[in-house]
Amino acid sequence: MTFLFARAPSIRIAPTPTARSISHSVSLSKALPFYLNNLRSTEQNDGKVLRMLMFGKPGAGKGTLSARLVKKYDILSLSTGDLLRQHIAERTEVGRQAEEIVAQGNLLPDDVMLKVVASKLESLNNRHWILDGFPRTLGQGKLLDTHLKIQNAPLSLVVNLDVADNVILSRISDRWVHLPSGRVYNMSYNRPKVDGFDDETGEPLTRRPDDNPEIFSRRLKQFYDSTSPLLAYYASPINKSTRLVTLQGETSDEIWPQLDTVVRRSFPGIRERASTIAQRRYSLSDPFAMEQEKRAIKRAGAGDRPNPSNFLN
Repeated sequence: MTFLFARAPSIRIAPTPTARSISHSVSLSKALPFYLNNLRSTEQNDGKVLRMLMFGKPGAGKGTLSARLVKKYDILSLSTGDLLRQHIAERTEVGRQAEEIVAQGNLLPDDVMLKVVASKLESLNNRHWILDGFPRTLGQGKLLDTHLKIQNAPLSLVVNLDVADNVILSRISDRWVHLPSGRVYNMSYNRPKVDGFDDETGEPLTRRPDDNPEIFSRRLKQFYDSTSPLLAYYASPINKSTRLVTLQGETSDEIWPQLDTVVRRSFPGIRERASTIAQRRYSLSDPFAMEQEKRAIKRAGAGDRPNPSNFLN
């Protein structure tokens, strides 16, 4: 794994080059010509509060990586879908408004979705959080950005998971999900303990109806059309308080050490959960486990300095 440290408005962590995207639209890597920033420069972020968005193509591992962060650190995971269902169930003003729109078969307007999200974010004060499912378009991103800045709580980190299209397309045929919880398994690198059954509940796993190459290719095109402008917006100089990080890899296990390093170095005050600390103490009592952890840290932080021109348009 290779890190490049240079002065720039965002971070880019790139191991070995991946296969070229099958999409003919502008790829995210080309839309984001940025260098790895010196992670020590995060001292300019006085608040040190993690307010995070994570973007990635369908099947890139957003859910898996977000779950790992929440399991390890004192971070709240906020699902837009869950928040919307809560408002509808509690019959709030925005919930009644949303229910009426959904009942008519219409999509929720951006301003309604912002109300759903903002009502929760405004109550979190200085808690660390990851927001899932919003924004999805440039217009939504600008609305959220404006609202958070008015609250003096701007986004502090945007993570883009850059997994090559051909890798994702080859991955979907091996993917199984536990629908009630959303847990995702892959028969190639993240198998369930018992094939066909969820690890925690023992309930059967199923395939997603849209996990086929034809439908998935359309979803990838939709992703590029909506997300590339959004990421370019977060990378622009006007978003000085937001750090954009692009992480490259083929699996969640490959990307996780990069993400963990970025969070730990950018937000050194973030607390680990007690269960994580206890587990690490137990592991470090084992000399073999200690050596494994040292190697993982070395792989995450070492490597040859790449050519900066590789990150330009």
